[in-house]
Amino acid sequence: MKLSIIIPTLNEAGRIPALIDRLRREDAGSDILVIDGGSTDGTVTVALKAGARAIRGARGRGQQLALGAEVAEGDIFLFLHADSRLGSGSLDAIRAALADPHVVGGNFRILFDGNSPFDRWLTRFYAWFRRFGLYYGDSAIFVRREALQHMGGLRPIALMEDYDLCRRLERSGKTVCIAEPPVTTSSRRFEGRWPPRIVAGWLLIHLLYYLGVPPDVLARLYRSERPTGQTGKLPQRKALSRTPSASENVHGDT
Repeated sequence: MKLSIIIPTLNEAGRIPALIDRLRREDAGSDILVIDGGSTDGTVTVALKAGARAIRGARGRGQQLALGAEVAEGDIFLFLHADSRLGSGSLDAIRAALADPHVVGGNFRILFDGNSPFDRWLTRFYAWFRRFGLYYGDSAIFVRREALQHMGGLRPIALMEDYDLCRRLERSGKTVCIAEPPVTTSSRRFEGRWPPRIVAGWLLIHLLYYLGVPPDVLARLYRSERPTGQTGKLPQRKALSRTPSASENVHGDT
């Protein structure tokens, strides 16, 4: 089973080379796709040099992941955040899990890399609500291509795309949570923020989503609760390839 590893990026030039190198050492034949949302730091260039395919698309993780799933070549899709690190043997663990034909996909047990009490609490909290079939994109969701197609694909919504995928995946068949090795993800998005406010905002977003508030509105609310990041003019959607023979015909915060 060929793996397509789909990585949405926005200004991740400092992280991408090492991430791609680790993935290549795990599985030299995997299809690594970097879907960029308008980086201004050379992320696309360094991704190409590191040996990935790179595609420029509209900014927004949901749109980037949907585009990646559209052009991916593998039988299995792994959606991986640029600030998440898979442990040694993770790709083999996915294949082992999917050796059971009843398993449609799943995710990894997640560890947050910070040392604060809140980071440690989050690690325990994520483990607890996974028992109820809840998980998010930072836990490295994987899915069979055919299962995702049967579900109607990944919806390019402005926020909650991972929660939406998780809920539909849980309804579509058996899923697994790979406990060993876990995925380690960055705690950087919590830096300088008050933990009770983070949790309250998370609960509010989920409540509003449940009540039918459009994801575009939720995305504006979510951004207002986070530190201001870089913004820039969005480029025209354009496929890039590492070599002239690579496919250039694609249909085309993170």
